[in-house]
Parts: sequence; C-alpha cells; structure tokens
Amino acid sequence: MTITILGLGYGDPRALTLQAHDELQRAREIFVRTRAHPTVAALPPHLRVHSFDYLYESLESLDAVYTAIADALMEHATRGDVLYAVPGHPLFGETSTQRLLARARAQNIPTRLVAGTSFIEAVCSALELDPLARGLQITDATDLARLYFPRLDPDQPALIAQVYSRAVASACKLTLLVLYPPEHTITRVDAAGTPEQRLVTCPLAEIDHADDAGLLTTWYVPPLARPSGFNALGQVVAHLRAPEGCPWDRAQTHQSLRKDFLEECYEVLDTLDRNDIAHLREELGDLLLHIFLQAQIAAESSEFLLTDVIADITAKLVRRHPHVFGDVQVRGTRDIIANWERIKQSEQNDAPHPARLPRALPALARAQKIARRHKMRVTLRDVHAAIEKLARARQRERALGEVLFALAAYAASKQMDAESALRTVANTIEQQKTA
Repeated sequence: MTITILGLGYGDPRALTLQAHDELQRAREIFVRTRAHPTVAALPPHLRVHSFDYLYESLESLDAVYTAIADALMEHATRGDVLYAVPGHPLFGETSTQRLLARARAQNIPTRLVAGTSFIEAVCSALELDPLARGLQITDATDLARLYFPRLDPDQPALIAQVYSRAVASACKLTLLVLYPPEHTITRVDAAGTPEQRLVTCPLAEIDHADDAGLLTTWYVPPLARPSGFNALGQVVAHLRAPEGCPWDRAQTHQSLRKDFLEECYEVLDTLDRNDIAHLREELGDLLLHIFLQAQIAAESSEFLLTDVIADITAKLVRRHPHVFGDVQVRGTRDIIANWERIKQSEQNDAPHPARLPRALPALARAQKIARRHKMRVTLRDVHAAIEKLARARQRERALGEVLFALAAYAASKQMDAESALRTVANTIEQQKTA
C-alpha cells in the first residue's frame, strides 16, 4: 500500500504538471481536501472523487479537520493505495500533508509526493516579483491571524496566503497594524494565474472592507518606505563597529558606554514626566541603540548574542505569567503580583549567585526595592520616629538617610513609587518657581 499526495497547482487546470496528469489518468479514485479549487472540476471524468469539505462544516477547528482527514486516509490505506490531492504544491502551506506524512511514517506506510505549481509562482508572476532578489517572506493567513505581533521583517516583502474570509482578513489586519502604519499600501491578489486573476491595491486600514475573499486570495505586503526593522538597526550598528566603520563606535566598550546609557535612560524618563510623546519616540530609539551596541560588543567578544538577550527575556516573561501562558488561575492583580514574586524568588534560589540590586539605581528607588525584597513593614509612626531622631541627631546626614529610607519603605508597603512621586513634585515646584 502507498499513499500518494498530489499537487493540483495554483488553480488553472493547464498548470498541472505532466507527472500529475499521468497520475490522474492512471487512477480510478481520488480524495481531495476540497472541491473549492478550479482544477477539481477539470479532473478526468472517469475518476471517483471524494471530498473532505463536509469536515469543514462539522468540525470546530482547522486542526480537527486536518486530523480527521489524516485519520480517514490512513484507514483507507489499510485497504490499498490512496491518492490524495491538495491545492498548489503538497508541501507549501498544506498542514493536512504534514499531518498525513507524520502518521504514515509512524506506521511505516510508503508515501510519494507529486509536485504541483504553487500559488507562489503564480502570485510572483502576477506581481512581476523576483522572490529571491527581494528576500520574500511567506506566511499563512490563519497563522498570522492568531498572532499578536507579526513574525515579519518590515524591510522585506511578504505574501500572506489563503486569506479565505473577511473574518480572517480582519484578524490579519489587526496583527499587521502593530508593525505597519494604516496607510501602508497592500495589494490583494485573487485567483493568481487563472483567467479570473485580479489585483486590487488599497491601504492596510481598508484591506478587509470587501467581503469576497476566498481560498485563492493572497495579500502582498511591500517593504516599508524606509529601513524600520530590527535587522536594519542591527546591520547599521554592526557596520559602525566593523573595521571600515566609525572609529568612535569601534573604540567603545561595555564600560565606556555606561554613562551615556544611564543618561539615555534619564532622558526617556524626562519625556515621560512631560508626557512628550513625540520626543519619547526619539529617546526610545537612542536607548535601543545602546542595547544594540552592548549586544554587538558582546557578540564580537563571544560573550553572548542579541538573540540570547531576546530569548532570555521572552522566556522570563512567559515563565512569570503562568496565568496567561499556562493554566494558573488568578483572582486579580494581587494574585498576579504574588505569583510574580514567588517565581522570581525561585529563580534567585536556583541561581549560582544571589541577585544583587544594582548600585547605580537612584538611591530612593534602590531603598524602596530593598524594603520590598526584605518585606519590611514600615508605618507612618516609624516615619515620624525617624524624623524626631533627625531633630536631635549629631550625625544628621545619616539620620536624614534613615528618614528617607523610612519614607521609601513606607511607599513600598503601600504599593507606591517613591521615585516617581518625588520627581513629580520636584518638576511641579520647578515649573512654579520658573513661571
């Protein structure tokens, strides 16, 4: 017994390969994933055609549909050879193929693949696009619709395949709007390579307004007008550090950048204090530059890579949010904070060296973190006692420090940010005095 998986091409029956044509002429029975493909209607008349369209109507998810298709085909394979046909190329965006191949391998059932011309060739021809020269990215609309942030480089073109419904189109649009502006131009390609081929260009914000999307609908997302992705920034920073780059950038070390890094952090805080969103965008860019520079220096010294930095923080966020990425139940913010602290403490216990609070932190913020870490409970009575001690102390500077620490610890116990509170009042007083 053998399972043969055949590609029906991008939609025009004339696009069938000679191998596929010969296979169809020899066969007597064929299973197709869906009849909603133009080539199915043009199959040889002697073929008995069985479709799995009924599964899309009876099952709740595509995953369940693909599993059911694999189950049915494996059951038929126990009685003889099976010919299964799918749109396009069997391996391009065809989850049912992967599911079937895995099941066949597990049961040692031989498989054959009969290639088909995929939608990629047809769409690229319609757009007159060279996918290799432009670094084309390809993703499936259903996968993109599930994401909160697209796995795309905005500096490279992208194809989004099988935008088969308005609901999927709307979900894809919302995901893309995280990375692309609403006015970014998108080209919708329908039935590429067939007589019904149609290209429509519109802004991303309007791409889901039409209600006639289908299985042969593909979106083309061109690159942004100017370099805007992480790869672009990484390339610029690496070039600056290269032998033919900038002498100043090449001379920098982890330590030499420390002071400027800290200043950039304070400049970000200043824009936040002033609610200056236009300059916040600029200052965040300066801060991001320092992160890329530090990572580039580390990469050159074989210390770590930028990908390590991103992988570590991604894993940490997932680990510390079990109520989002796991099955932990929470009743509110208090439970979330308690879980966070418990997980953080467990990480510190497992670490080879206990985590130390950075001494470069502003003193008030560091005092508050110390109080929170050691679960210090400070009341207003304790604050008043520290103030009274200051009034009669000989070492007034230390006594003043105890007052400030008591205030910071009190703020920590009340879930307030002493650093932000003091900065806000200081900024207000400065504005009043300089008005």
